Amino acid sequence: MRLPDPAPPRRPEALLPMIDVVFFLIVFFMMVSTFAAPEPFAVDAPQSDTPDPASGEFGLWLSATGVTGFVGPTGAVQGDAALAALAQARDAHCADVNCAAQPPVLLLHADAAAPGGSLASVLARLGQAGFANVTLVTVAE
Repeated sequence: MRLPDPAPPRRPEALLPMIDVVFFLIVFFMMVSTFAAPEPFAVDAPQSDTPDPASGEFGLWLSATGVTGFVGPTGAVQGDAALAALAQARDAHCADVNCAAQPPVLLLHADAAAPGGSLASVLARLGQAGFANVTLVTVAE
């Protein structure tokens, strides 16, 4: 009696090509993604009638408790260090661009519940730091 030859053992599926595809996808998405530093803290912007979004070179955040925040090249900083980091960033910007001819625009992201005294103090310190163009960021109604 003749018995059939046993089937050869099945080779496992080759996963190496799938690993390569996944690796290439990861690299692709890393290359096309943009990584932005998060805001120092969330603010509830005041409402306005103007639907135009503001644009500027720098951004400063003012919380509901009157704390300032700035996102610079080293990350987010808060308090007096935020204003110092903002002044350093402005000096670096003005070294590359003629700020006398085209002053930089600062976007102030102030919380709607921020105290008026804190806002006035921050605006005075920004004027002393050389920011003549300060735009208050608002949301459309």
